[in-house]
Amino acid sequence: MHRLRAEVAKAVVGQEAIVTGLVIALLCRGHVLLEGVPGVAKTLLVRALAAALDLESKRLQFTPDLMPGDVTGSLIFDPRTAAFTFREGPVFTNLLLADEINRTPPKTQSALLEVMEERQVSVEGSRRALPEVFIVAATQNPVEFEGTYPLPEAQLDRFLLNLTVPLPSREEELGVLRAHHAGFDPRELAAAGIRPVAGPADLELARTAVGRVGVAEPLFEYVVDLCRATRRAPALELGASPRGAIALLGTAKAWAWLAGRDHIVPDDVKAVARPTLRHRLRLRPEAELEGVTTAAVLDAVLDTVPTPR
Repeated sequence: MHRLRAEVAKAVVGQEAIVTGLVIALLCRGHVLLEGVPGVAKTLLVRALAAALDLESKRLQFTPDLMPGDVTGSLIFDPRTAAFTFREGPVFTNLLLADEINRTPPKTQSALLEVMEERQVSVEGSRRALPEVFIVAATQNPVEFEGTYPLPEAQLDRFLLNLTVPLPSREEELGVLRAHHAGFDPRELAAAGIRPVAGPADLELARTAVGRVGVAEPLFEYVVDLCRATRRAPALELGASPRGAIALLGTAKAWAWLAGRDHIVPDDVKAVARPTLRHRLRLRPEAELEGVTTAAVLDAVLDTVPTPR
């Protein structure tokens, strides 16, 4: 992790927490929804991480005229052979950057449902598997809603983590300016000196190690109680699903392993509860009008559910 952060920092100043979140997603075979205002290096961050992990990455700009076949691939008629051949779409990669995912209509958004859950593409009855290492890193602008199509709950639930990319601090922003003044070009990562510090084989070993992280019975109960408490919260009309509970357990195990432990503790669950659960919650309209936020509801749940000792 230290070497990985150092490599990513050659292109992106700060954002260590977001790098950690993306690594947790890779360890858990999950997907990430990145939210942040324009200009905070969301796209550059994903590209730099892929380069530092020796993974193939592709970027797909989601636009209103994008079609499902532009995402998954489609059958193309070849006049030379008088047969249809499958042309792979950009999802056939290790790390797919789905830029501004909420700018494309639901028909195209839904093309990712099977991809994200089953890690395969079905075309004309044939299933085509995606690479073993595959995650979707989708971005959306949280302050601009004109001309956008909000993601439905079924699709939000398929994202393992919802990470908010913050604005840099004053010192970090000065570092960005100095780097660009010195000639840094975000389109040329090789010139920035980013080198692979790990690869798919290392990632598979790490996934196996995360799978061996121990979980005591009270921690299983704690995860379930947290998710069930969101379903009973008066301000919510939709709480965390069982998929959310599975995701919370997985991210807590990855967090514990990155911290050097072979078992999880309650603080591991609390550390990842917000980015793992907040996008799975939906407020009641009356609570939203009163200014209640899902973050506030989740904080109240973490405060009220008894922590196991």
